[in-house]
Amino acid sequence: MGKRSVIPYGPQHPVLPEPIHLDLVLEDEKIVDVLPSIGFIHRGLEKLTEKRDFNQMVYVTERVCGICSFGHGYGYCDTVEHIMNIEVPDRAKFLRTIWFELSRLHSHLLWAGLMADAFGFENLFYQCWRVREKVLDVIELTTGGRVIFSVNKVGGVLKDITPEMQKAILEMLDYVEKETKVLEKTFMNDYTVQSRMKGVGVLTKEQAHALGCAGPFARASGIATDMRMRGYAAYGELDMEPIISNDGDCYGRCEVRIGEIYQSIDLIRQAIDKLPDGELAAVVKGNPNGEYFMRIEQPRGEADYYIKGNGTPNLDRMRVRTPTFANLAGLCEVLKGADYADVGILAVTIDPCISCTER
Repeated sequence: MGKRSVIPYGPQHPVLPEPIHLDLVLEDEKIVDVLPSIGFIHRGLEKLTEKRDFNQMVYVTERVCGICSFGHGYGYCDTVEHIMNIEVPDRAKFLRTIWFELSRLHSHLLWAGLMADAFGFENLFYQCWRVREKVLDVIELTTGGRVIFSVNKVGGVLKDITPEMQKAILEMLDYVEKETKVLEKTFMNDYTVQSRMKGVGVLTKEQAHALGCAGPFARASGIATDMRMRGYAAYGELDMEPIISNDGDCYGRCEVRIGEIYQSIDLIRQAIDKLPDGELAAVVKGNPNGEYFMRIEQPRGEADYYIKGNGTPNLDRMRVRTPTFANLAGLCEVLKGADYADVGILAVTIDPCISCTER
């Protein structure tokens, strides 16, 4: 056995802007154990239920995470709506689905850029983010925001997507689809890129299941889990199947996310094609009284929301479990036995959001 040393990775690191902190136990250049340390940026957002009423908490929840902002706002609103037996208008359900998939689109393109940056392919990084800008432009056109766009409210949505906006979305989707095909060739076929991803950080289907992994991280290990199949919002009206890979390595995780970019494009087109007329929001009367547990599919994986109301404007409890929290155990598993040089790439492949995790 070689000499062991403990090297801290993060919370500040040039590869990853996320303040993740891992203590890596090394023998020479091989990692033999990983000790995660979470809580570095805990912000106490859930405790704000004591000071903010259930309508104001929509805006707090959206700030659990920037990139997943829309999904957090939606998950919170849907949970409260179930407690209050509010029937959300069909048009609002479809609009939420369109914005949710636009959010997933920009999240996966952002991830692709960070992945390219992690293995030192700067041109590919800039190209991914250049394509992502077109998605953000459309989000800004339809909501007024670019990352946090605050269109959810308890009972429905605050804004509409006009026919002119729908046309702009469809034109953007054509552009992103064309450009993603170019990006895909490099990510999937370039020898240098493959040498950094193929066979690196393998997580078997059994390991992913036992560790409770979620999202593209789990689907890349062959687990066909996707909360969108539950049919919340308008997903029950759209055709889709979970995208999986059986490779279980960094290459498989990249393959799944690129596949989901095409899937989001298809889902948005379907939703626009089926978009019904109607109201944007239901009338909300009274306060939440009861409890409900909701599961949704964020870009990074399954997110869970638990809310308990007591009949007053202030909730008793709001609890969010984010996908990165579920995937940290899987990350620690794939790091064991890996080379120290691959730590940055392996951390990026779970698409970590530490702000989400620590709330």
